[in-house]
Amino acid sequence: MDEDQNINTKSQDAEPKEVNSEDQNINTKSQDAGLKESGDDISENISEIKEITSEEKILELEDKMARTFAEMENQRRRFEKEREDAFSYGGFAFAKETLNLIDNFERSKQILKNDDTLKNSEALKKTLEHFDIINKDMVSILSKNGITPIDSIGKKLDPNLHQAMMEIDDDQKEPGTIVQEIQKGFMMKERLLRPSLVGVSKKTEIKEEKNEENKDNLDN
Repeated sequence: MDEDQNINTKSQDAEPKEVNSEDQNINTKSQDAGLKESGDDISENISEIKEITSEEKILELEDKMARTFAEMENQRRRFEKEREDAFSYGGFAFAKETLNLIDNFERSKQILKNDDTLKNSEALKKTLEHFDIINKDMVSILSKNGITPIDSIGKKLDPNLHQAMMEIDDDQKEPGTIVQEIQKGFMMKERLLRPSLVGVSKKTEIKEEKNEENKDNLDN
């Protein structure tokens, strides 16, 4: 009997111990599994952060490259424009000085025309004809090189092309119409070489005063 009781006691003592060890193993495994899962999550998050950072770096590099290429293209275009301007307008100052010859020819013609001793003479007529031929040749040479005179007489005053030097009473023309050319202007291709010096029309003040008087009379 004592032996049976001892056996039962040992078995009872043994059973709880086995249960506890299994529970501990299960708990340990579950803890390990939990740690593993959390570790996997952390590693996944780290890998995602690394991937995002790499994408951002790639986008940043692409943006820098695009800006660099755009700046290079702008510099190339500026260089091309400067080269074309140098080729097209390299003689701008020389052309402007050349116009003084045309001005001097025109002044000489006016001086000869106003000389009383030469008026209506055959010598004056022939001289002026030669002056006109030389002047036309010079204008033709300039035109072949892209330097052309500006048409002014009868045109409306354009501040981009003309410079008004005086006002002339003229009721036949609209105010601001060019009726006299003091000095001819020229263009060099699409650039203004020098403006035309002109006189523009205006309404006579006498008629304006009479109109005001007539209005006052009508009002009275």
